[in-house]
Amino acid sequence: MKKIALLLLLSSLYCSFAQANRTSKKLHKILDQVTQAQTELSPQLASYLGDKSKAGLLDDYSAEFYQKQTAKLQPLLDELNKLKPSKLNFQDQISLQMQQAFLQQTITDNHFKEYEMPITAESSFHVDLATMHRYSAFKTKEDFENHLSKMKQVAKVMNQHMDNMKAGLKRGFTQPKVIIQHYPDFIETYIKDNPEQSNFYQPFLQKPKHINEALFAEFQKQAKAIITESINPSYRQFKDFMVNEYLPGARDTIGAYSFPDGKSYYQQQILEYTTLNLTAEEIHQIGLSEVKRIRREMEAIIESLAFEGSFADFLTFLRTDQQFYAKTADDLLKEARDISKRMDGKLPELFTRLPRQPYAVNPVPEGIASNYTTGRYVPAPLDSTRPGQYWVNTYALEKRPLYNLEALTFHEAVPGHHLQGALTKELSDLPKFRQNAYISAFGEGWGLYCEKLAKEVGFYQDPYADFGRLTYEMWRAMRLVVDTGMHAMGMSRDEAIKLMEENTALSKHNVRTEIDRYIAWPAQALSYKLGEIKIWELRHKAEKELGSFFDIRTFHDTLLGSGAVPLEVLEQIIDQYIEDIKENDMALIDCFNCIAR
Repeated sequence: MKKIALLLLLSSLYCSFAQANRTSKKLHKILDQVTQAQTELSPQLASYLGDKSKAGLLDDYSAEFYQKQTAKLQPLLDELNKLKPSKLNFQDQISLQMQQAFLQQTITDNHFKEYEMPITAESSFHVDLATMHRYSAFKTKEDFENHLSKMKQVAKVMNQHMDNMKAGLKRGFTQPKVIIQHYPDFIETYIKDNPEQSNFYQPFLQKPKHINEALFAEFQKQAKAIITESINPSYRQFKDFMVNEYLPGARDTIGAYSFPDGKSYYQQQILEYTTLNLTAEEIHQIGLSEVKRIRREMEAIIESLAFEGSFADFLTFLRTDQQFYAKTADDLLKEARDISKRMDGKLPELFTRLPRQPYAVNPVPEGIASNYTTGRYVPAPLDSTRPGQYWVNTYALEKRPLYNLEALTFHEAVPGHHLQGALTKELSDLPKFRQNAYISAFGEGWGLYCEKLAKEVGFYQDPYADFGRLTYEMWRAMRLVVDTGMHAMGMSRDEAIKLMEENTALSKHNVRTEIDRYIAWPAQALSYKLGEIKIWELRHKAEKELGSFFDIRTFHDTLLGSGAVPLEVLEQIIDQYIEDIKENDMALIDCFNCIAR
């Protein structure tokens, strides 16, 4: 009987394993089908992933395309929804959950016709097209031919976007008039009568050594003709459209709730960017609570400095005293590079795994700097000939305080976006879509977590820099208040600006730039603080449950070891990490007890 029972158990285990294996194979087959569908729909994605046969094509942005995209992706989502997560291993469960979420987001965005509003306060398709050369290599004859081919398609893509914006105008789905007044000048920046000064001509300024003079001269001739005869006219057409149609017809309201079906749209954006099932009201209250806590810490620093004056007086002092501002763009960049390099030396204290890909510290490109945020990380493919880039905005130096620079650097470069993004690209055992995935709540939450983490390895020795860190944290907490306030609760732009000015040390220029960004990009700004709160919550949980066995380096390795994931998935990963260490430690303790006996 015992033998029969054992055989039955083994048979049951084998059947369970076989079923799980079949489910896993089916999952990966569908994941491959999703990737195939997405690369068929997007030649630029296909080229980015290595299919050079499509390197000369730009994506389709017509309304018909988005209908086609939904029709192609919905059946694949339906197939994924039929799979049973219980039949998959842990990483496959994560892959299933993530791909389901990504496909649903794309389909839902198309349902809301988000493509009808392809501009924000700080950027748009006209910038993306003018800077597309940054994501290509220019070494071979084919590289230049492909770029010339894409340049010829620019006018078509511009027209597709304008057609979509016209449809948005008809139903009240536009950016608010107040945040896009600068667009005529913004577009004009990219129109150059001398084609050699155009952004589109950048790849043709320097000849690669493997291309002969005559061929390169022919490429230059073609590029100039395309810029003069096609690209410049299309940009002028876009400028005329903005002046004569879009700006006069754009809405006067600022909140997402004023969109068609705006309440549902904003709630969907909250879920997409935070990966959390929270309402606008719940997020607003979290923000108010965080603002109160951070304000106490800021006031403690002011008191320690024996500053005579109010909180508002201290903010005015920080915004106006010349000691806090670089005199030249080079000075600002040198300071950012020094901070970056000093943090590089601290990384082994915080991680056991570091990325192979380096990063550079460069200025925000001149054409977009005037309406661009203070800094940003720009990733590069793992096999790229250029590194990741930490962009520092050197426009209007009197508005770029040095006391914020440490926090900005730790967020955008290391241990923030560069380290996290470059490590993710090295996770070759993950499906491709996860290596290239970016989840705002995870990535931006990690970046904000890193701002405070740096304090643990000796940074922010200057109390003004520590205040700068807190004002950055306050800035992110204020986002919870003003984003939900403007998009769901009737808060005006002026009220949001006033709240931000009264509670952060951001310059008034930066405050206005940021508020306009939140208006243009509903809910994205919520991801930073909510993601950071979750990461600290998980760290404190691990510290409490593991006690002396807690290791900050393996905690961070685990946190980043599955790539960017939704926050509830991250919680599952850390819970598993805690359980694994507990089991290993108990086994070790049992072994010691056995030896002692």
